Amino acid sequence: MSEQPRQPRRKPAPAGAGGKQAKPYRRPQKDPVRMLAFEVLRAVGERDAYANLVLPPLLKKARQDETFQARDAALATELVYGTLRRQGTYDAVIKACIDRPLREVDPPVLDVLSLGAHQLLGTRIPTHAAVSASVELARVVLGDGRAKFVNAVLRKIAAHDLDGWLERVAPPYEDDAEEHLAVYHSHPRWVVSALWDSLGGGRAGIEDLLEADNERPEVTLVARPGRSTPEELLEAVGEDSALPGRWSPYAVRMAEGGEPGALEAVREGRAGVQDEGSQLVAMALAAVPVEGRDERWLDGCAGPGGKAALLAALAAQRGAFLLASEKQPHRARLVERSLAGNPGPYQVIAADGTRPAWLPGSFDRVLMDVPCSGLGALRRRPEARWRRRPEDLEGLAPLQRGLLREALSAVRVGGIVGYATCSPHLAETRVVVDDVLKGRGASHSPVSAELIDARPFMSGVPALGDGPDIQLWPHLHGTDAMYLALLRRTA
Repeated sequence: MSEQPRQPRRKPAPAGAGGKQAKPYRRPQKDPVRMLAFEVLRAVGERDAYANLVLPPLLKKARQDETFQARDAALATELVYGTLRRQGTYDAVIKACIDRPLREVDPPVLDVLSLGAHQLLGTRIPTHAAVSASVELARVVLGDGRAKFVNAVLRKIAAHDLDGWLERVAPPYEDDAEEHLAVYHSHPRWVVSALWDSLGGGRAGIEDLLEADNERPEVTLVARPGRSTPEELLEAVGEDSALPGRWSPYAVRMAEGGEPGALEAVREGRAGVQDEGSQLVAMALAAVPVEGRDERWLDGCAGPGGKAALLAALAAQRGAFLLASEKQPHRARLVERSLAGNPGPYQVIAADGTRPAWLPGSFDRVLMDVPCSGLGALRRRPEARWRRRPEDLEGLAPLQRGLLREALSAVRVGGIVGYATCSPHLAETRVVVDDVLKGRGASHSPVSAELIDARPFMSGVPALGDGPDIQLWPHLHGTDAMYLALLRRTA
């Protein structure tokens, strides 16, 4: 019987710690949902991009893959906006779990940690799934070495729920009220202070406001008068997915979300996406009675065109002309697109409102919705709260005052000016109006004007304060925190 040839001895696998066999290397698996969320956070951090502009095209591209479902898009959206809204809270938690200052953590690593923290503390994703998915993302975008760091930190975070962490990282309210609110509700301390000053009142009101800033806002549509109707939009969206506006007769709320661009009226420009607060501002300006001529209206800071489109539709119903002016040419093109098809006369120009391209006293109504900090729209642009600084307001102040002065010069005697901002900060609202009316800082004699009570021109809207100006609030009105002062030129 012949001898069988001896089989070659296999080389043993290298031993790991403790003599155990090392696991074979496994290539990291890409999770399209978390990769997409990470890409958006990187764009926000690296390029100062806005998530609401970066996310939609990435979702559209992802949907080209049939395996990317509606629930995947919903999760990616929640991961992006939830992480950005709660960034301040998560930074405090992460800081408590590492042995170095937060500024020494590479931004991409911090983004992965923040995404993981949100899954652990802000969603119902099971702990093991949140940790493993985040570590896998770290392996793909950071490498195996830093993925181990991510794993160690997230396991520490997973030791407590959100309430447990807040008790550990936030100072007691009695010791430092503003810092307590800043950590609990994820707003910079200076923003908490500014909002509280503007809102007034005690703890309950400011907490309600900060909580409202962290809620996902509804998508609100506007049916442009004479071109569409709320009934058309309600039918197009569907009875189960839409609600009438709370205050504006032209508003429809997409209660179940959805894609506004899929609606025929929106595609054709007969309707648009517009917060109800913005609708109320335009409607209030149009509602004020003026004696004599009412033929020429001006939107002096018209970009990107939402208020201009509503004003143009309202003006057309009275046979009035609207001039929409926007300083930036690319934004002027957006205004032109918004107004295309308006039945009444209008013109769009690219011009600087502080160096007007029109003669003084040319208009009967003027809306000046000035550039501002955007602190009134933190629900929609949560990253703005981390991007803005108190010194930004100092830079905006001369522009805001200059635009209001030119608006008062542009309107005829007896005409109406609406000064609006998407900010409740007193330095951008009442202080600006008061300074201009009293001639502070003016290089020439100001025109004479008086504040009129704006509240009667938002009929049916509650909690408008003592007047004569109006401040809308997310927690009271379900709108962005729009401000409006109405002024009548007297000489």
